[in-house]
This record gives sequence, C-alpha cells and structure tokens, in this order.
Amino acid sequence: MNYADIHYNDIANGIGVRTALFVSGCTHHCKGCFNEETWDFNYGKEFTKEVEDKIIESLRPSHIKGLTILGGEPWEVVNQAVLRPFMERIKKELPDKGIWMFSGYLFEQLTDPENKRCHSEDTMKMLEMTDVLIDGPFILAKKNISLRFRGSENQRVLDIPQSLKEGKPVLSKYMVRD
Repeated sequence: MNYADIHYNDIANGIGVRTALFVSGCTHHCKGCFNEETWDFNYGKEFTKEVEDKIIESLRPSHIKGLTILGGEPWEVVNQAVLRPFMERIKKELPDKGIWMFSGYLFEQLTDPENKRCHSEDTMKMLEMTDVLIDGPFILAKKNISLRFRGSENQRVLDIPQSLKEGKPVLSKYMVRD
C-alpha cells in the first residue's frame, strides 16, 4: 500500500489533535474530490514498517487523541490488507487512542459480505477497531463547506461501536444535524 501524506498534529479530521494518514488508491472517483491525486494506488510513498513506527510514536503523547485514516479510500480491499494489522498494532500498543476513518462506501456496503468491492476478510475486524466512520461518497451537488468533518450533505458521521451493536448505522454525537 502507498500513502499520499501524513499530517501530524492534525485538527481538521476528527476530534482533538490527531495524526492523519492519507492512503493512496480509490475507485470512487467522485467529481470534485479534494484529493484526486490519491485515486492512483501507486501515488505517494510506500507504507513501510518505518512509517508505521513513526505514526505509532506520533500517537504516544497524551494530548494526541488518536489516528484518522482517510485517502484515497482506506476501505479498498487491497488497502484493508495492510491497514488491519496496523490498526491491530495501534489497539494493542495504544488502546486509549481512538481511530476515525473516512470512506466513500456506506456502512451498509462495508458490512455486506456479498459486496466484494469493499468487503473482505479484514473488513469486520477493521470496523470493530473503528470508533467513528464518516461514510458516503462526496457528491459535488450536495457540497456544503459548513459541515463538520464532511464535505457533502449525504455523508454521515457514524458511531461504529453502536452501529455494530444495533446492526444499523447510528449517528455519532459528533454529527451536527443541519
């Protein structure tokens, strides 16, 4: 897996100060995407053990609330194969750090085992380690720059532990209703 960028001390992609990992590769190709260069799976740099170690170290200070993974598309099956063990390492070494993720896929698509475009053997394990998911494709016609953590009105900010418990999408307390 490649990554496009890492933002340390990020305050735009989740609650509190976070580290944000922008992965490469996305098949959605949303019109008006803010990060179009990340559609290419080969864009950026290789996600190596050294990069992983640096991100882990960036999460250690007590003022860092956690990691946000976005892209690109973290939930592309090839990206999941790399992200799942990385997320497991975070949860093992830093269990108090939250994980936020962004996806053009809907929660319903991610949890559907028949949807081979985004559901793999890694998907449910990754969801179980995710605290908040901002889901849904960016839709230019629904763009709204006043929204918190999302770019278009169709996207949702979901509480994933509660969504998995109830078996349906549950809005997060961080979703500001319009």
